[in-house]
Amino acid sequence: MAKVLLINGSPHTDGCTATALKEMIKIFDEEGVETELIQIGNKDIRGCIACGTCSGKGKCVFDDIVNEVAAKFEEADGLVLGSPVYYGSPNGTLLAFADRLFYSTSFSKHMKVGASVVSCRRAGNTASFDVLNKYFTIGGMPLAPSTYWNQVHGHTAEDVKKDLEGLQTMRNLARNMVFMIKAFADAKEKYGYPEVETGVFTSFPDGK
Repeated sequence: MAKVLLINGSPHTDGCTATALKEMIKIFDEEGVETELIQIGNKDIRGCIACGTCSGKGKCVFDDIVNEVAAKFEEADGLVLGSPVYYGSPNGTLLAFADRLFYSTSFSKHMKVGASVVSCRRAGNTASFDVLNKYFTIGGMPLAPSTYWNQVHGHTAEDVKKDLEGLQTMRNLARNMVFMIKAFADAKEKYGYPEVETGVFTSFPDGK
């Protein structure tokens, strides 16, 4: 059975971001996709300190929820990062979490399906959406599309429930994720995944 992890970067377990993610879960349930909604926005998560320990140990030096989720991420077929908008960007806890999750893990994320979801009262949504999408593209993860930017609007969860277009966008996003996960699994069996070249690292140490 396919599995999707959904990360709630908001400190509120039943707030705007959670409402958007739970709308997606309804579709995943209908489609027979296993899900796990992980609340990290109310956790004490520090940022990466660029110590390099993960390159030797294969996990982050700070043994917290990042390492717990990393094991689940390796087994998952898709990942959704959900965040409220704080000052025109995702909130700091989610950014610290995602920095360490993607940097400290050496397993291949190639062709796992990614999606970002943002919630805002009024603005800052597209900038936040852009920041989160970069985690996936750097990791070789195809982005699932929807019928609009993956966002909901509202100051409270009750407001979001009135954002019918936003909720529709979440449902379409979930359906597209399911399709992509199934299609990639079929293509892997039939063709294999594309080759991934590694080993080139541009630094220009000679100054030229």
